Amino acid sequence: MKNIRVAIAGTGFIGPAHIEALRRIPYIDVVAISHPVASEVDEKAKSLGVPKGYVDYYEMIEKEKPDSVHICTPNFLHYEMSKAALEAGIHVICEKPLATKIHEADELVAIAEKSGLVNAVHFNLRYYPLVRQMKTMREKGELGEVYSIMGSYLQDWLYYATDYNWRLEPDQSGDSRAVADIGSHLMDNIEYITGLKITSVMADFNTVHKVRKKPLKPIETFAGKMLKPEDYADIPINTEDYANILLRFDNGNKGNVTVSQVCAGRKNRLSLEISGSEQTLGWCSETPNELWIGKRDGNNQVMMRDPSLVHPEAASLISFPGGHNEGFPDTSKQMFKEVYAAIREGLSPTAPYPTFKDGQRELILCERTIESHKKGAWVDV
Repeated sequence: MKNIRVAIAGTGFIGPAHIEALRRIPYIDVVAISHPVASEVDEKAKSLGVPKGYVDYYEMIEKEKPDSVHICTPNFLHYEMSKAALEAGIHVICEKPLATKIHEADELVAIAEKSGLVNAVHFNLRYYPLVRQMKTMREKGELGEVYSIMGSYLQDWLYYATDYNWRLEPDQSGDSRAVADIGSHLMDNIEYITGLKITSVMADFNTVHKVRKKPLKPIETFAGKMLKPEDYADIPINTEDYANILLRFDNGNKGNVTVSQVCAGRKNRLSLEISGSEQTLGWCSETPNELWIGKRDGNNQVMMRDPSLVHPEAASLISFPGGHNEGFPDTSKQMFKEVYAAIREGLSPTAPYPTFKDGQRELILCERTIESHKKGAWVDV
């Protein structure tokens, strides 16, 4: 069987992460990238070891005719690029959010279903093995009825007023930032693990830095900040740095989540504690190879990520023996293995990976969360 030809749109932080993960799957060839700056595109392609670079995404998919494309660009481009690829008969793996408007996501879901093409949204944090272990434990009744859910996703990369990125600009990112960027991962994981649906939300946002200093020179996500005062311009900010969200679930029980991009020392920390009638499960992405299991009438436990200890469903996401730690880069590899198995072997009725429908769901949750904050009231999902 011939190798699958893949093109990548976007070369910021996450595009190269996709490329690295794809190269760990033997039958995939990354054949081209798109990068919008003409003076940089050839060097970008060379530095990433990709044969060809294009300034124009649409020229890339027309000339290269890839089997699949990964959309790793700013949010406002996701809809247009995904639609063009699907209409050209190309499988699509899109970064979240799937779009910036619900009607755009609705259209993409309809086009994808009609096309019969593989469509996926990069909710890669589902693919930590112990996240799937929690999901499987719940499915097997080991968690019991879910009583409550507490979660947070904390970062510090926008801690200073001089920290700046395109995600701060609504015309590129959408009307929400922290909730859309990292809260979407958190709420997706909550519904994925528990099997519950969020039925209503009550949100309270805060913009800590109401004015930020935008660099007048290019600066990439997570890059070192070494510009001088005269290299910045003052920009008003109207998206949230921080949010608290109360949640109601379809089993009648409750939860709460906090997201922040201004929490010093928390580099990229998703944390979940799910309390059930049988036990409590606690997990954190900064110590992803440990699962805390809490007991009322017995010793608490810490389960290590080990293919010989976890359920087979979780072991399928583990490539190395216990004690050989796996982390963030492995989540994309494991997700892409499932996505590209579907591309090779054909779609199954129930895709194991997150699809455009999951992207649509998270966009609805985000929109209702924004609405709740603006109204200062509970909003049904």
